[in-house]
Parts: sequence; structure tokens; C-alpha cells
Amino acid sequence: MTESSRPSAYIPFPTIVESTHRGERSWDIYSRLLKDRIVFLGTDVNDDVANVIIAQMLFLESEDPDKEITLYINSPGGVITAGLAIYDTM
Repeated sequence: MTESSRPSAYIPFPTIVESTHRGERSWDIYSRLLKDRIVFLGTDVNDDVANVIIAQMLFLESEDPDKEITLYINSPGGVITAGLAIYDTM
């Protein structure tokens, strides 16, 4: 298989453009979800991924401990201890 015939591994991140009284702002989809207190896990769970998810949840908790955080999971599995670290943080 030649270099040009291989499928591209690059998947673009969708962006959201919002108009406010201050002008327009562009968000990547994950940042926009986080703004609405939505955390999305869409890959295998490993230590690095778990650390990002945990950091997001801890940040949202520190911003407003009384508001709910929604976690959506679309993962085939992964490292058990990393998954348990996410579970413990919840």
C-alpha cells in the first residue's frame, strides 16, 4: 500500500460558532460540551484518558459543586484501574 492510498487517520474536530453581544466565538465541540457541564469519553480508557476526564470533572465540581455533571461514555473498554479512577471521582 502506497502512502497516498492509505486512509487518513486525521479526523477533524467539529467546531461550533456562537454569536453573542460581544461578537462571534468559535469552540471545538468538546470545549463547548464542557461549558455545558457535559464530559464525553469516546475512546479506550487508559491512564492518560482517565486523567483528562478526572481533571474535567474536578474542574466542573470546583466551579459549582451543586450543579450536575453529565458523563457520556462510548468506549469499548480499557485499563480497569483507569476506569476505576474515573468511577471513584464520580
